[in-house]
Amino acid sequence: MDQMETPLPTGTLARWLSGPRIAALPNPQDMPAPKLSFEFFPPKSESMEKQLWECIRRLEPLGPRFVSVTYGAGGTTRSRTHSTVARIVSETSLTPAAHLTTVGATKEEVLEVAREYWQAGVRHIVALRGDPPAGVGKYEPHPGGYAQAEDLVRGLREIGDFEISVGAYPETHPEALSPEADLDFLKRKIDAGATRAITQYFFDAEVYLRFIERCAKAGITVPIVPGILPVTNYQQVVKFSAMCGASVPGWMGHLFEGIDDDLDTRRMVAAVAAAEQVRLLQANGVDEFHIYTLNRADLAYAIAHILGARPKGAAGA
Repeated sequence: MDQMETPLPTGTLARWLSGPRIAALPNPQDMPAPKLSFEFFPPKSESMEKQLWECIRRLEPLGPRFVSVTYGAGGTTRSRTHSTVARIVSETSLTPAAHLTTVGATKEEVLEVAREYWQAGVRHIVALRGDPPAGVGKYEPHPGGYAQAEDLVRGLREIGDFEISVGAYPETHPEALSPEADLDFLKRKIDAGATRAITQYFFDAEVYLRFIERCAKAGITVPIVPGILPVTNYQQVVKFSAMCGASVPGWMGHLFEGIDDDLDTRRMVAAVAAAEQVRLLQANGVDEFHIYTLNRADLAYAIAHILGARPKGAAGA
């Protein structure tokens, strides 16, 4: 008697069986923990200072390569940035990188700030052109000041042997004439003496991977470190991204749909989205990340943990 043929599955099971098979991301244990750095902003009040230092203390045991402290638009937080950096030097084991911009100061005033940092033991500067002050629509170089970040990089090289990081824009700076012109600006900053570039945040891994391919073709050989922004306030990120030229993909809006008033769920969604982003980049060979903490330790610490970072001295670290 002929053997009965096994009937082919139909319906849902058939659809599942005929669909594409997606290979899993590599096991985290199969990859070394990446190099990490964190970014903070200087506090504007006593309560914000408390939150900042709670964040610093929480992340310090992870032993990041460096931590950067931002500079407000138009240089508005210059003194607070310097105070925060000086305290990091004196009270922690961390290596600080101070943001320095060209806005609102002469060359000599900018270099004097750099000299103060050098004297305080700071050897890493994040050199940026900077944003114009609030209410000023277009950037204009200060009379007697540096015109662009590449000029600032050259000036810093006259002060000391700083490690110098500069900004990079995977989706093109909003004021650039073209992607090619923007890439040329980056190349000139590197040629002027910058040792690393840190990117504006992005959300699709392919955006960064295409960008570093373009950088390589342009002859840029320094590390291009991806900037990672954990998102908890979707609407705020959409608004800010429209100003800085970063795209917000539709899938992110879908993730945060309907949870505007549910902070706990937003934080969990933020952790999942950022973890997926960094794991995909790590699987593509990226071994260094710069995390924009927004002075909140929880998400930054969770991302670092997922990537394999552990407190120094802990078992397996």
